[in-house]
Amino acid sequence: MSVIVNDLVKTYGSQQAVNHISFQAKKGEITGFLGPNGAGKSTTMKIATGYIPPSSGTVQVAGFDVVDHPLEVKARVGYLPEHNPLYLDMYVHEFLEFTGSLHGMKGSALNNRVKEMIGLTGLSVEQNKKIGALSKGYRQRVGLAQAMLHDPEVFILDEPTTGLDPNQIQEIRALIRSIAKEKTLIFSTHIMQEVQALCDKVVIINNGKIVADSPVSELKNIIKAETVIYLEFSHEVDQTQLAAIAGVVAVETLGGGKYALVTDPQVDVRGQMFKIATDKNWTLIGLRTEERSLESIFKELTK
Repeated sequence: MSVIVNDLVKTYGSQQAVNHISFQAKKGEITGFLGPNGAGKSTTMKIATGYIPPSSGTVQVAGFDVVDHPLEVKARVGYLPEHNPLYLDMYVHEFLEFTGSLHGMKGSALNNRVKEMIGLTGLSVEQNKKIGALSKGYRQRVGLAQAMLHDPEVFILDEPTTGLDPNQIQEIRALIRSIAKEKTLIFSTHIMQEVQALCDKVVIINNGKIVADSPVSELKNIIKAETVIYLEFSHEVDQTQLAAIAGVVAVETLGGGKYALVTDPQVDVRGQMFKIATDKNWTLIGLRTEERSLESIFKELTK
């Protein structure tokens, strides 16, 4: 295992930001670390990178404890914080050369690595500009370049696509996929599409506690499976008749003759629904079936 979090606790006075959490992230997989604001995500990431100490519990990165061996951990981690800290008065290539020197890189090896990272992150055109003159998207690229510069074993990225436009998001996602093939990568996000597009596994934290730890493909099995059927009639109908259909768990009125039926996925309610509509002379003008989305799962787990 590249990252092992075991019974981790972090308290600030009377507030327990992280409450006895444990999870693991493996080499070659992308782990999405999700949770609402204030759930404890950034605190956990800062502990895992050695920026703040835990109150109790342990975090091991590439076999090294973050408390006992902080320098070994920092040498093996590429970290992009939520608020990307950059020296705005430095030029892009200058900043990367400076960052590389902090990792003990020098000479032609440093120069070649900086050139490689500039090319990989699409910074070639911008490399001779001051960082302060760059857009949000290009600043994120600089942050990713510095995180990759020393070829770390583990990447920890805190909301790397925040504030980017759709094209930039696609480019950053592609870059994350490329660097994760032989590495361990943990990243936090609020965007469920990113989880579906990128993650092999998801860990969800709420109020400092882990509420889900599962492969993305199995996440829907964590909570009760349900299907939602969206109906549209030409006029308002008696929703109690819809609620009485066998297999219907709940009915929500959406207005304008529109209803959402939450149903047991083991029961196909459509035949009975059509029969009631025919018997009552209700004109059905729309029907759409939708499985529970990741957004709804996230909402239910963190409510």
